[in-house]
Amino acid sequence: MARSKQILIGITTVIFVGLLAFPMWIQQHYLAFSLLLMAASFVPFMIRFSHQKLTSRELVMLAILGAIASVSRVPFASLPSVQPSTFVVIVSGIVLGPQSGFVIGTLTAIVSNLFLGQGPWTPWQMFAWGMIGLLAGLFRNKWIMKNIVGRCIYGFIMGFFFGWLMNLWVILGLGLTFSWEVIALYYTSSFFFDLAHALSNVFFILLFSNSWIKILNRFKLKYGLFSTIH
Repeated sequence: MARSKQILIGITTVIFVGLLAFPMWIQQHYLAFSLLLMAASFVPFMIRFSHQKLTSRELVMLAILGAIASVSRVPFASLPSVQPSTFVVIVSGIVLGPQSGFVIGTLTAIVSNLFLGQGPWTPWQMFAWGMIGLLAGLFRNKWIMKNIVGRCIYGFIMGFFFGWLMNLWVILGLGLTFSWEVIALYYTSSFFFDLAHALSNVFFILLFSNSWIKILNRFKLKYGLFSTIH
């Protein structure tokens, strides 16, 4: 867990230093920045994850949860920002740990977009859902993940986190002038969509998180899964 925190701090530092120091370069080289973002976030975790000795059952469980999170997004496509995918990523991170939560989060974006459409937003969605799963795993032994109220608070906050991060790619991807006025315009205009995401997270967490955590922990203990993954 200490290594995951160090990687998270490094990723956050790279992103914010880049945004603050090179806003004009980012606007002109959006694709390059997206690739750097992917490398800074995905590569360290994937390298560390690949060094773990995963069993076939563990790989199957990751694939199943990634598929559930991805496919569950499709029926809700007509309802903007309302989907259970974030809930599945959060629960997966709580039960399986930060690295597994990150992997399932990234899979959610890239697999679901096979149905809903790939585009320059995909790396940002992969990063956003990956971070949501990672943080859920890092805090799984803290009070916020130990009770239903804390999980609802986390889910509510992550709904806005996801939306705010996606707003950022819109500003950069459209080549808009990087100013506080433009940022304020986009973030205020997306408020109700972000609120819908946040409230849907709370809804699914309230109804299903206890039972999902219990079922996944039962599988984990019964088959001795992820005992070496942190």
